Amino acid sequence: MTRHAAMQSHAGKAPPAGGEPGMAGTMAKVFAFLIVVLGVYLWIGYAITKMTGGVRTGGGVVDISPESGEAIYWGKGRCFTCHSVGGRGSAVRGPNHGQFGEKFPLPMGARAELRAAERSKKTGEKWTAVDYIVESLADPGAYVVEGYKNEMAVVYAPPISLSLKEIKAVVAYLMAQGGELDIAAIDSDPSPITKRFYDKIAAAQAAGGGDPTNGATVYEDNCSECHSLDEKPGKVGPSLSGIASKGIKYISDAILRPAKTIRKGYETWVVVDKTGRKTVGLKTAETAEAVTITKASGETVTVPRADIKTMEVDATQSVMPDDLSEGLTVKDYQDVLSFLMTMKGT
Repeated sequence: MTRHAAMQSHAGKAPPAGGEPGMAGTMAKVFAFLIVVLGVYLWIGYAITKMTGGVRTGGGVVDISPESGEAIYWGKGRCFTCHSVGGRGSAVRGPNHGQFGEKFPLPMGARAELRAAERSKKTGEKWTAVDYIVESLADPGAYVVEGYKNEMAVVYAPPISLSLKEIKAVVAYLMAQGGELDIAAIDSDPSPITKRFYDKIAAAQAAGGGDPTNGATVYEDNCSECHSLDEKPGKVGPSLSGIASKGIKYISDAILRPAKTIRKGYETWVVVDKTGRKTVGLKTAETAEAVTITKASGETVTVPRADIKTMEVDATQSVMPDDLSEGLTVKDYQDVLSFLMTMKGT
């Protein structure tokens, strides 16, 4: 047989048994296996969803309503990790927000009325149910339910980072649990108490999500020696009572780069006497006979004019320590920023 004939002979033969049909069978088995795996995965996800409180949605446009608050409570807000609502959910780390057994005979909205009365008695201010629920989100450590720990996350700080509008929606959802729902009291016409908490949340978010409550402690530990929070100057630094009006960038620069912007009257003076002794600080008193310099430590040094060799402002220095930020953690820095953003003055 010639080579040409042999090639024609092979070309005319049918494919061997078990060729392409065998491959198709293998692919069908693989596909079926993938379907089974996907089904198991979806079933596990469904089971976990049911265990943690049902289907949750989040994101999108938020309106201030119980429906939006419910989606946030069971979704982005992660409230379901510690709380349940009646028979929905299984978390017990925090109080149940619904009506549940002898321990919680009233749902959250009705319960908040009683808690508001307690807060009124303790603070001397007239509290509403909305005030109490807003406080529980803005300052969770202020009122800790008996039998539970002070461990609730700050929901407007990372990693949860709820916006003020989302927090208002959650308040609406909780008030709808047996309470008298008043959207105006939650949103457009808040009480003075609720407004103070909203201002605190807004300030915290402007500062990157810090916690003003902890920020007050950071301030006391690091700033109160030199500054005051009333209208009177501090020992070495200016009053910070209205510092929020200058904005977050100004405050941040004042902490990280204090010499960048020095308020008039708080320039750093360098006085060198005729013996070569150098005194650096604020010029806090001046007469025809002497100059008084207050150091960053608060110590005052009075130098007679007759002994002064040179006296000049050093625009590159601030009496405020330029390494202050090195002693703060990132969280402390964000917290003290958020605290100072609440200092709106009078």
